[in-house]
Amino acid sequence: MNIRKGNPEDMEAVLGLIQELADFEKEPDAVLITVDDLVRDGFGPTPLFHVFVAEVESGPSDSQQAKQIVGIALYYYRYSTWKGKIIHLEDLVVKDEMRGTGLGYALYSEIIKQGKKDNVRRIDWHVLDWNTPAIEFYEKSGAKVLKDWYVAQMDEAGINYFVDNRLK
Repeated sequence: MNIRKGNPEDMEAVLGLIQELADFEKEPDAVLITVDDLVRDGFGPTPLFHVFVAEVESGPSDSQQAKQIVGIALYYYRYSTWKGKIIHLEDLVVKDEMRGTGLGYALYSEIIKQGKKDNVRRIDWHVLDWNTPAIEFYEKSGAKVLKDWYVAQMDEAGINYFVDNRLK
């Protein structure tokens, strides 16, 4: 297993893992981005995200087989008016068949090390209330899972409705 920073050539595999997460979260049709979007947004002059990838040999160790990406930790920087610069961990995904191998812990550790390196005062992420294995994993690591906050968001339809009907 090798954990490294992702590059543009990895984005097809990254998108596959993002789709796998959407399927797991019972939102299979929610992913709208493309490989081109990921390349543009993550590797342009002002990257909107960064990603660590976990790769393993895809064939016998003595062969010249390529490595396969089996996990990702995609993050970006935010600003907190209380804490300053923080990291938001958008997605931590490990292929189903690789769960329980320590790969998720390795990716999670990489994010925390990045936060320490960057002197951030907080790392945030979301976890679904029914994903008890993830909640237990995070709590055992020392993270606080806040149960008194709601996530609010406005989707594209809501944005369009607001602009078209509320701003007139």
